[in-house]
Amino acid sequence: MRCETLSVVLAGATDGSVQLDRSQRRHVDHCLRCQAEAAQYRKLLRSLASLPSHAVPVPDGAADQITQLLDSVGDRSPLLSVLNGRKAAYIGGIAAAAGAGAALVLARRRLPLAG
Repeated sequence: MRCETLSVVLAGATDGSVQLDRSQRRHVDHCLRCQAEAAQYRKLLRSLASLPSHAVPVPDGAADQITQLLDSVGDRSPLLSVLNGRKAAYIGGIAAAAGAGAALVLARRRLPLAG
């Protein structure tokens, strides 16, 4: 069993949506790297569980106010170049957070990793 193979299912095993087979559980029991990764997933789930479950209303015109504020700053080209250069990373991070949130909402329970 390789860590790279197991990392694909480790998040699901941590939130209870995936069951690890015997060899996978044995690997996690003996692999510090996979144990640390599982601990990070558990920490993420605890953090997501502590977030408020209700939607926060966004005032009408908030996007326009933010745009006006940014326009008043002046030359934004350094900021825009950084944001454009990291657009894929931001999108990936948002997608990962949304997926983790959806998994938490669907699972709403904690199962031990090994057992």
